[in-house]
Amino acid sequence: MNEEKKTLFSAIQPSGIITLGNYIGAIRNWKDLMDKCNCIYALADLHTLTVKQVPAQLRSNTYELAAIYIASGIDPEKCIFFVQSHVGAHAELTWILNTMTYPGELSRMTQFKDKSRSHADNVNMGLMDYPVLMASDILLYNADLVPVGQDQKQHLEITRDLAIRFNNRYSETFTVPEPYISSVGAKISSLQDPEKKMSKSDPNVNAFISLNDDRDTIIRKFKRAVTDSDNEIVFSEEKPGISNLITIYSTVTGKSIESIEQEFEGVGYGDFKIAVGESVADLIDPIREEKNKILKDKAYLDSVFKRGAEQAERIAYRTLSKVYRKVGLVERKH
Repeated sequence: MNEEKKTLFSAIQPSGIITLGNYIGAIRNWKDLMDKCNCIYALADLHTLTVKQVPAQLRSNTYELAAIYIASGIDPEKCIFFVQSHVGAHAELTWILNTMTYPGELSRMTQFKDKSRSHADNVNMGLMDYPVLMASDILLYNADLVPVGQDQKQHLEITRDLAIRFNNRYSETFTVPEPYISSVGAKISSLQDPEKKMSKSDPNVNAFISLNDDRDTIIRKFKRAVTDSDNEIVFSEEKPGISNLITIYSTVTGKSIESIEQEFEGVGYGDFKIAVGESVADLIDPIREEKNKILKDKAYLDSVFKRGAEQAERIAYRTLSKVYRKVGLVERKH
């Protein structure tokens, strides 16, 4: 770890399909961050257990997400990259922080309320305790920066509250993390309902682009994308459908919105949709092919997991030992 650089922690759940929105909003940016920060990236498999999982599918998803990371340019040699459940300190610190967290704080979390409604048959304590485990993920590594989306802002706030609460009670221990707002990022909306975020859980498969989609599927989905009543390719709040496609094209190609409007002036929606689909396919094709190649070598992925867990453990248990000592637990002698 370079002491002159800030430490950045981020994690994604291996809970299924990775969409174009996930890639643009998170994974793609992480590649560039490796040169700017000490990056620690985790596959948050413990978090997935708050909703029912098919065990074999969860294992498969974990390998798949790891392969996507690496295929997208996340270099395990340039960052710490590991599976959350491989480092027991995450669960251990969660217990300590639980003793300092109030039920009212957790029951007020927007995501807890939303998930309680959508998973009414399985409202478990893990679902409520999710923010405390997330706080442990971050605080174990004294992360300075945490990339967060809109749906995780509350969770970072409680992480900051717990760090300050512990520091005030037991003396300075944890770094109080700040949100990392990427300068490169865009909200990618559903192709079928541009008022909603693109989501892998959407029951309509035409609403999202998956990193597993082949070229023909990607172009077909864009051809079916919802647009607007006229045929003018202009970015406007009144035209959410075409504006979403312009955003996607701009993000994928690096072209400005103004230059896109000029480029496609007088061109119909149908031709523009194909152009967007082809640009997205050009982006995803090499990632999907490299991911499939990596997935064939499970021994390589296992070696990446092993090395990452060892690196993460050294930092995490150093922090946890300090926490245990401060709260008054007797140190285990080795």
